[in-house]
Amino acid sequence: MDAIQAIRERRAVKHFDPNHRLTADEIKLLLDVAAQAPSSFNIQHWRIVNVTDPLLRAQLRDAAYDQAQVTDASLLFVVCTDIKAWEKDPQRYWTHAPKEAQDILVPWINPFYAGKEQLQRDEAMRSVGLILQTLMIGAKAMGYDSCPMIGFDIEKVGQLVNLPENYAVGAMLVVGKGIKPAWPKPGFIPMSEMVVENHF
Repeated sequence: MDAIQAIRERRAVKHFDPNHRLTADEIKLLLDVAAQAPSSFNIQHWRIVNVTDPLLRAQLRDAAYDQAQVTDASLLFVVCTDIKAWEKDPQRYWTHAPKEAQDILVPWINPFYAGKEQLQRDEAMRSVGLILQTLMIGAKAMGYDSCPMIGFDIEKVGQLVNLPENYAVGAMLVVGKGIKPAWPKPGFIPMSEMVVENHF
């Protein structure tokens, strides 16, 4: 499936085959695809908790108001973000870049984020959105369905995954073999509202 088709066919599917499992190679491929997502300064704020423990998945389902896809889907990812990733050895994000790029970009990271708490959080959450979309399109291209989720008790989920200090839970994502299609797409705002030329 090409990227355009995967984007058009991706839906938030709620009903999954509880007996289906992705292979280890498929999971490795999906996560490798996810790692290709862009991030500001290549910081890669995302931290993915791959929940494989059935008891923990049941607890997370409870925290997600008993949504069945949390336990029924093949994969459950709690997609978190390290808000302070920008200050953790930033040189490592540029190890394979040409030296001239490293010399320009790495020194920019600290002054760009230091003391700007809202920007740090905004950037970390942007990274969550980028990797979520990459995961969902990658899953669809592999023939799987997915469902991004924010309908859960975020504090309880953080406790259940032992969320470190200065991290945040961005969303949960389930991936698997859908057994019931999503309802028809509910509609789109007009292109004239979506796109504004030059300025509002």
